[in-house]
Amino acid sequence: MTPTDEDVDAFVDRVASPVRRRDAETLLALYGRITGQPPRMWGPSIIGFGAYHYVYASGRSGDAGAAGFSPRKAATTIYLPDGVEAYAADLERLGEHSTGVGCLYLKNLEAVDLAVLESILVRSYARASAEGFGQVGV
Repeated sequence: MTPTDEDVDAFVDRVASPVRRRDAETLLALYGRITGQPPRMWGPSIIGFGAYHYVYASGRSGDAGAAGFSPRKAATTIYLPDGVEAYAADLERLGEHSTGVGCLYLKNLEAVDLAVLESILVRSYARASAEGFGQVGV
């Protein structure tokens, strides 16, 4: 995926759901504090912070945000490049959520423990930012 020049604040202002828009504003501040990086749009709907380069066993490679989220219609998607498995104990304490292999889906940040979420995001960003992350065999 490639970062774009789209304005992040303008994107967030266009989010139709007031809950998703509010949560996006909260996450912008949280991710900014955690990463120390400015937000950038990756593609049309992902807000990312920092970057890492990945290479699959197939040889396919690319770049992605080391941390990021997307305020989607059904839920806000939190991207965890290192997957959700490492956070099983934290997820039990997080509050209302669902998961995919590398995604955490949150319908309302008011229904989750933000300290637990922050702990997950800090560790995920540190892993994704580590040298060699995303490379075959790493």
